[in-house]
Amino acid sequence: MNGIMARERRRLPLQAKLSCAFMGLGQMFCRQYVKGALLMLAEIGFILFLAFKGVGDLIGLVTLGTVEGVPIMGIEGDNSVEMLAWGITTIFFCVIFGAAYYANVRDAAFTAREIGKGNPVRSFRESCRSLIYGKFFYLTLTVPILFVCVFNIMPIVFTALVAFTDYGGEIVPPKLVSWTGFQSFKVIFTMSEYVGTMGKILLWNILWAVGSTFLVYFGGLELALLYNAKCLKWKRFWRVFPMFAYAIPSFISLTGFYFMFCDSGPIVGLLKDWGWVSERFTIISYDSKWSLRILGLLCCAWVGVPSVMFLATGILSNVNKDMYEAARLDGANAFQQFWYLTLPFVLFATTPIIISTFISQFNNFSIFYFLRPEAAYSPGYFNANSSDLLINWMYNLTVEKRLYSLGSALSLILFAFMALFALGAYIASPAYKKEDTYR
Repeated sequence: MNGIMARERRRLPLQAKLSCAFMGLGQMFCRQYVKGALLMLAEIGFILFLAFKGVGDLIGLVTLGTVEGVPIMGIEGDNSVEMLAWGITTIFFCVIFGAAYYANVRDAAFTAREIGKGNPVRSFRESCRSLIYGKFFYLTLTVPILFVCVFNIMPIVFTALVAFTDYGGEIVPPKLVSWTGFQSFKVIFTMSEYVGTMGKILLWNILWAVGSTFLVYFGGLELALLYNAKCLKWKRFWRVFPMFAYAIPSFISLTGFYFMFCDSGPIVGLLKDWGWVSERFTIISYDSKWSLRILGLLCCAWVGVPSVMFLATGILSNVNKDMYEAARLDGANAFQQFWYLTLPFVLFATTPIIISTFISQFNNFSIFYFLRPEAAYSPGYFNANSSDLLINWMYNLTVEKRLYSLGSALSLILFAFMALFALGAYIASPAYKKEDTYR
């Protein structure tokens, strides 16, 4: 293998070898002076960045600071969190520069081969025109990729690295943060408070995700079938009502549900006035469990059913009517037509939607954040309520208790679980196995 790689390196044209030594030298040798000068300036700028800041940022990423700040004595010290962020940014710049360096070598090799074929060397204007008209997709994809890296990948990497530090609690800047390896994961899986709380919340979280996905999906499908029924009159009029629930922001709807079902709300007040419940009856309180959970499921259905209904309505409009006519001639009733014709067709088209709905419901932060009483932790739970999901527990640990490393470790565990589930569920679904069936 090493011999093959060595032969490949020997086959590189002289211009490409020069560009390997320094960006732009190969282009300058090919008399592409503007392009070569720009590439050389880019490498000079990157070297200066490394010399004046980049190397220090990389060292800071390893050490996370060596001088602890003492504000009362005027000692500023090192900010470990800031050094972690700048270290990640520097690595990101290095990756971009590496990609540019590789493109520079390929461009020099391409130009050398064109010269060997007797073709004229492209000027800088011709190279720009070729990039715009011949490879415009590079330009259109580069900007979104950069934005994704900056606003999505880098925060995820930062959060993941925080899980391997002792950042949180009393260890926050100006105190120095240090690398602790898998200590945060060890705490989560060994301390009885965390293990018991995570087990209870995870069990409820899975039950919630399955139940809420079932309600949202089949509730929306049922409404779509009802609105598509031939016997229903004034269809446009009835479709307006689900649109209201879909158009109103979810946090407004959830806040309204909270005030309707709290102890001083109209629903509980009417039930008590009518004598249907005792004076101690509550739906939302610090010790509520299943009443609050069931209310959360109903609120989730109210918020999520309309979107699935609109999606299913569009899918059902493409169903082949001849299949139903043939099924009726064979004696199939309405339920059999739904079970053997409608449901497989809709499931095939909406399997990715079901998976994404399950993931979003598993990480549904807003439902119980707006429904639960403030600062209410249930007995037997560590910094959590009996109705909290894992995402709510992470919020309690990070924002309210400032246990950032534990929250980051928990988020990595949650991410790994959901990634494996989504991949496995999609591979096992008919949308992946029987793609040619419904084409």
